[in-house]
Amino acid sequence: MGIKHSVGLLVNSKAPKLYARISEFFSYLRYYSRKYTRPENYAKALEKSYYRTTGKNMDINHPETYSQKMQWLKLYDPNKMRSELTDKVKVRDWITNTIGEQYLIPIYGVYDSFDDIDFDVLPDSFVIKTNHGSGWNIVVPDKKQFDKKEARKKINKWMKIDYSFWTVFEIHYSAIKPKIIIEKYVTDHNGELNDYKFLCFNGVCKYVWVDFDRSTNHKRNVYDMNWNLQPWNQFTYGNKLGGGIHKPENFEEMANIANQLCKGFIHVRVDLYNVDGKVYFGEMTFTNGSGLEGIYPETYEKYLGDEIHLPMD
Repeated sequence: MGIKHSVGLLVNSKAPKLYARISEFFSYLRYYSRKYTRPENYAKALEKSYYRTTGKNMDINHPETYSQKMQWLKLYDPNKMRSELTDKVKVRDWITNTIGEQYLIPIYGVYDSFDDIDFDVLPDSFVIKTNHGSGWNIVVPDKKQFDKKEARKKINKWMKIDYSFWTVFEIHYSAIKPKIIIEKYVTDHNGELNDYKFLCFNGVCKYVWVDFDRSTNHKRNVYDMNWNLQPWNQFTYGNKLGGGIHKPENFEEMANIANQLCKGFIHVRVDLYNVDGKVYFGEMTFTNGSGLEGIYPETYEKYLGDEIHLPMD
C-alpha cells in the first residue's frame, strides 16, 4: 500500500469526527453570539436569521406568513404559561389537572444532576431527557448496551445550555430550570412510537401531522381534522411524504384531548402518541420548528399564516 493511499485512508477515517467537531464549534459560536445579544436587538437578530434561512426579508412588526408570525410569537406572545408548559417536568401537573394522569408516560425519576441517577434500580429500558430543550433525549432500549460515559457527557453539556439561544431566540425556554427526567420506554407492537402533532390556531385544532417509520425511513403526512390528506407539508431534514395511512380508531379521543389542551393559545402544536390504542401526551410546542422549517408548497406559508390571528390583526 502506497504512502499516498495510506494518508488518504487516515484522513477519511478522521473526517466524520473532524466534521462533528467543526460543526459543534460553529454551533457554540452561534449560541454565544445569540446569548450575548442585547434584548432590545432580538427583533433585528430574528429578521437577519430569517433572511439567512429563507432568503426573504421580513418586518417582525408586520408579519404575514406562518413562519414570519412564528418569529413575532417568539418575542411577543402574551401568554405567560408558555415556559411552564414547555417544561417537561412542570407540564405534568398541568396535564394531570387538565385531562388526567392516565395520559402521562410514567417516569422513574427527576434529577438535578446525572450523577444523582442510580442506574442499578432502573429497568432494562428507559429514556433520558432534559426538561428545558427539544430533541435532547437518549433512548435506551437495552441497558446492557448503554454507554453511561457518553450519556453523562451529552447530558452535562445539555444542562449547561440555555436552549433559547441554542435555537433562534425561543425566549420562553430561558425561564426553565434544567432538570433530568427518566421516562418509561414506550413503543407499539411494531417497536415504533408514532407521533401525532396537532396544529392548533386560536384555541382550535385545524390539522394533524403524523410522523411514522422514524427509525427506518422517516415519513410525514398532514391531515385535516376529517382525515383528508393535505397538499402541503412541513419538511425537516431526512423526512418525506409517505403513502396514505389509516385513521386511528381512537382519533376522536386524540382530537378532543388536543382541543382541550390548546385553549387560550394563539398557536400551539400539541404532540400526542398513540401506542396500540393507548394515548400518551408528548409535549406542548409553542414555536413549531422555530418558525424556520419550510412549508411546502410555499404558497401555504401565507395560507397557514392567515390562520394565526395576532393581537394587532
